[in-house]
This record gives sequence, C-alpha cells and structure tokens, in this order.
Amino acid sequence: MEVTIKRPSARERLLAAADELFYAEGVHSVGIDRVIEHAGVAKGTLYNTFGSKDELVLAYVERRHQLRAGRVEKHIAGIEDPRERLLGVFDVLGDVFAMPDFRGCAFLNASVEAPIAGVVKDRCDASRTWVRDLFTDLARDAGARDPELMAHQLVMLYDGATVSAQLDRAPNAALLARTVAAGLLDGATSGQARRA
Repeated sequence: MEVTIKRPSARERLLAAADELFYAEGVHSVGIDRVIEHAGVAKGTLYNTFGSKDELVLAYVERRHQLRAGRVEKHIAGIEDPRERLLGVFDVLGDVFAMPDFRGCAFLNASVEAPIAGVVKDRCDASRTWVRDLFTDLARDAGARDPELMAHQLVMLYDGATVSAQLDRAPNAALLARTVAAGLLDGATSGQARRA
C-alpha cells in the first residue's frame, strides 16, 4: 500500500517561510524574493495568494497571534484553580523563552517596523489587547479587587520578562515574572475571604 504524503499548500509554505524569516531577521530586512525562494513558490503565487508583501506581513502577525493564543488557552484550560490559571500564562512564556529560535516578541518587533497607522500595527495592537483582556478575566476569576489594574501590572510584567529573556539571555525570566505575579495577586486578593 502506497502512502501519499500531503504537501503543504503554497499559502502554508509562504506563511511558514515568512514566519521563519521575518521573525529571525525582521520584516523590512527580508525581501519578498527571499520568502519566495524559501517557500519554493513562484513570484506570481505570492501575489495571487496575498496580493502584496504588506498582506503577507499581516498574515504572519495574525498567524503568530493564533499560535500564541492557542498555546496559552490549551495550557490554562486544564487548570482548575483560578490563581494557578493566571500564573500559568507565565509558564507558557517560559516554554517560549526556552525555544532555541526565541528572538523576543514578534508583535513588538513587527510593530516597531510597521507604519504608525496601518493594518500591521492595528493587528499587533489587537494582539496586545487580547493579552490585557486575558489577564483582566483571569485576575477577576482569581478574585482581584481591581482586575483592570491587575491586568495592566501583569502586562508590564509579561512585557518585561519577554524583553529580559531576549536582551539578557535570561531563560529564567518567566519564572521570576511568575513569582512577582504571584506576589501581586496575593496583594490584590488579600482580605477577600474576610470581607465576603
């Protein structure tokens, strides 16, 4: 019996090539010809599939968001304790930081290179809003007195850990951030049981 291995579509190959090259080297420093060559497709295929490099960059950022959201949601879905669910986000960061190709936050990197007003910047902003909303919901579930304030603090901690992991080559940044997040959460929920 002959087994047929399905080859990824041209779209999938272009996105995989863009993801690898844009993340490793930057959106502006990677020309469209390199993406096409890396994907093993014709130039016309890129333009028929995405229309432009900007649309490919947008698809790359959207794909990165879906991967991040999927990793986080899958990890915390199995955690029942609300406190541990919130802290579990930092465990996911630790897994990401341990990846050999880790080069910092793809959204920050792409956002810095994108025009101030544009669809790529808007998509990066939407991904950031997703992180803030996630932390707000998790902080609320964990009993924080002011979930929005707690979320802003946690986003700053999340960002700081990501920058530290990249610039300082600090693989333990996520663990340190988790410890600080636990202290923030303890302070934001202390006395809740007595007042209830």
